[in-house]
Amino acid sequence: MFDGKLFVFSAPSGSGKTTIVRHLLGIEKFNLEFSISATSRSPRGDEKDGEDYYFISLKEFKQHIKNDDFLEWEEVYRDNFYGTLKTEVERIWAKGKHVIFDIDVVGGLRIKKKFPEKTLAVFVKPPSVDELKRRLKQRKTESEDKINMRIAKASVELATAPQFDHIIKNYDLDVALKEAEGLVSDFLDLKANYDES
Repeated sequence: MFDGKLFVFSAPSGSGKTTIVRHLLGIEKFNLEFSISATSRSPRGDEKDGEDYYFISLKEFKQHIKNDDFLEWEEVYRDNFYGTLKTEVERIWAKGKHVIFDIDVVGGLRIKKKFPEKTLAVFVKPPSVDELKRRLKQRKTESEDKINMRIAKASVELATAPQFDHIIKNYDLDVALKEAEGLVSDFLDLKANYDES
């Protein structure tokens, strides 16, 4: 039986967690697959269903909640739900791969609580809230109001950092990527043959 592990990367929006997760997915020996979250929001930009998210209607989402189909879920903004379907983790483990999540802090901590031994929960900390705002503005994907909402939420999220197994301070991306590699490697117990690479 495959002993699947779960790697949770959580952070305020714009901290760089997605960049770190993408980097780790590219490292073959880690044997990771991305857990695709379900959301009730509409696709943004060139997001694809079944690749970036499972886009489902608000009604469907609420039905899944009723059926207890989620490992974790949250109403992130009003009528804007995100969650991880249990079937998604089962699908990845059935392929003999470990699961990696790019997920908000509440969801991340819920997964850690459900699978305390199997989960490595990492919080990615931005250099500052001002830097966060700058990065979000640079993306040009959201309105000023939406950015301000995210910044307000970031302050609350930053307070949860001590509840995670590790905090990566993303001041320098190369350093943060190396640190993330080391954490995953240790958790998978690959250290012995990792140093040679």
